[in-house]
Amino acid sequence: MDHAPLFSRRDWLLAASAFPLAAQAPQQPLNRFPRMVHEYFVRRVREAEAESLRLKSTIRTAGDAERYLASIKERIRLAMGPMPERTPLNARVTGTVERDTYRIEKVIFESRPGFLVTANLYVPKGRSFPLPGVVGSCGHSVNGKCGETYQAFSQGLARQGYVVLIFDPIGQGERFQYTDAQLQPRRGTGTREHLYAGNQQVLTGEFFGGWRAWDGIRALDYLLTRPEVDRRHVGITGNSGGGTMSTWLCGLEERWTMAAPSCFVTTFRRNLENELPADTEQCPPRAIALGLDHDDFIAAMAPKPVILLGKERDYFDARGFEESYWRLKRLWGMLGKEENLAKFMGPTPHGYSQENREAMYGWFNRVTGVAQGSAEPNLTIEKDETLWCTPRGQVAGLQSKPLYSFTRGRSEELRAKRRPLVGAALREAVAGTLRLPRREGAPDFRILRPFQKRGYPEAFATPYAVETEPGIQALVYRLSAERHDSRPARGMKRAVLYVSHRSADTELREEPLVREIHKAERGVPFYACDVRGIGESQPDTCGENSFESPYGSDYFYAAHALMLHFPYPGQRTHDILRVLDWLAGYEHEEIHLVAKGWGAIPGAFAALLSPMVRQVTLKNALTSYSEVAESEEYGWRLSSLVPGVLESFDLPDVYRELESKQLRQAEPLGARA
Repeated sequence: MDHAPLFSRRDWLLAASAFPLAAQAPQQPLNRFPRMVHEYFVRRVREAEAESLRLKSTIRTAGDAERYLASIKERIRLAMGPMPERTPLNARVTGTVERDTYRIEKVIFESRPGFLVTANLYVPKGRSFPLPGVVGSCGHSVNGKCGETYQAFSQGLARQGYVVLIFDPIGQGERFQYTDAQLQPRRGTGTREHLYAGNQQVLTGEFFGGWRAWDGIRALDYLLTRPEVDRRHVGITGNSGGGTMSTWLCGLEERWTMAAPSCFVTTFRRNLENELPADTEQCPPRAIALGLDHDDFIAAMAPKPVILLGKERDYFDARGFEESYWRLKRLWGMLGKEENLAKFMGPTPHGYSQENREAMYGWFNRVTGVAQGSAEPNLTIEKDETLWCTPRGQVAGLQSKPLYSFTRGRSEELRAKRRPLVGAALREAVAGTLRLPRREGAPDFRILRPFQKRGYPEAFATPYAVETEPGIQALVYRLSAERHDSRPARGMKRAVLYVSHRSADTELREEPLVREIHKAERGVPFYACDVRGIGESQPDTCGENSFESPYGSDYFYAAHALMLHFPYPGQRTHDILRVLDWLAGYEHEEIHLVAKGWGAIPGAFAALLSPMVRQVTLKNALTSYSEVAESEEYGWRLSSLVPGVLESFDLPDVYRELESKQLRQAEPLGARA
């Protein structure tokens, strides 16, 4: 029996006009999929973790464990990147501070030629040498080694009989890389410098975490030159960002005999699910794709003595901390040294507080026998200036080469080596560098309900959610003079596809280029597209309105894309290519691809790779990646940077190839954007 519809089309139109959705907030960009990108990455990382755990479950004998350790050490080297050649340390002591039971030497050495590292060496007095040595790695304290926490554990160890070398991280203490004439930081300190320097390095295939780890390796090199140090007992410890470096260094350096990383070890999955951004140095390229997790870097130490230090109220998830511990406990057990692995969970929030320091003292003392117990001795915290190694408190005052100058030099070296690529060779290089997956057929899609009166160049726009891969939709609007609630119409070979910079919805209303192209292509179907993470799927994660902040959601997923070995620009290029596949399914064979700003980078790549694209218009496109890599100041985001791109090609190669597709560039932008 037929039934009349409960809500007729006329009723629907009357209701829409009576309650126009656009009238609620017409100035706000549409965003119907704000959690899409996050859940996509969660799925990918969970899949990788499940596979990693499956492999770990196959370890049943000591032989299995040894083979597994060999495998992870190789994978760690791949993730961290090649280390440079050892060059002369050119170490010098610039001053000494005498105290009751120890002295502090102010040390400067070169971890790379011209790249100065400032450090304090704590040497016990009244002891018989040699004594155990410890390298201390600082967390994100503005004053680096002079921070109270880092003075505390260095002094506490020295008073118990350890020779301790604690060094300033890049961008902290006496090692700001971006300073003004008064040697004050120009780009913030700590995480701000780490992100700014580290994101830029991505273009040349380098990893900021590898640079920081190399400083730690050279710190150990210096420590072992000292006759006061017993090479049989050499440890590494650090907290937070220093816990990161301690963890990475466990995986990279075989000379450690003991380790105590604090307030870092958890799992990549927990950090992602908890929307916890991390510095560039904390996101090793390819690590997740290589099946690595935090515990694997510690596992490389097996079965040497290691204690994991965590905090119950830390933002580094205690659940991941315990998961890592039990994975490692099984491995140490397989090797017959279960007693060489321990954990301590302090009850307080994030930090190397006294209870964690005392757990570290007790563990190192158990290993070395240099002292009894774990109680922290009485401490005296020094003023920063007392511990400075440089006259004015900054290596820049001694003409240390800044990190960005090394990045510039590497880019110039790669540019001199590159051969121009054209045709199929260029397309192959682009597809390979972007890690583009294979595509088959036309993608499925959803037809969404339209919003009214948005102020677009046409009266109506049908929104489609095109599934570019499982869990990801590219949002596509099709403009039309009449209402169209169904699939795209067939019969027109030519179409325009506009790829947005920030929001197709906003730019359809406000971008002059959209109006210009729409007028010039009158009568040609006009589509506008938001790729993943843009416009209709801009993430609302990592804190309120975080998208554009240096530590915000756009950076967060770009960093995870690096670890998954599927670069964000490659993911967005894939979205455009799948939209083109979708358009081909509706008989569009000749595409005028128009793109702006952030969208111009994946837009140019897609235009190069798709034979459907016959004409290209780019506005505010980046002139070249080399310019970003070679500039002290730049404005492009990590989500626009392709890892290792300058090893094989640059954007001008792409633009030259697109000249055959009537490329027009409007208002191109340089490094500063």
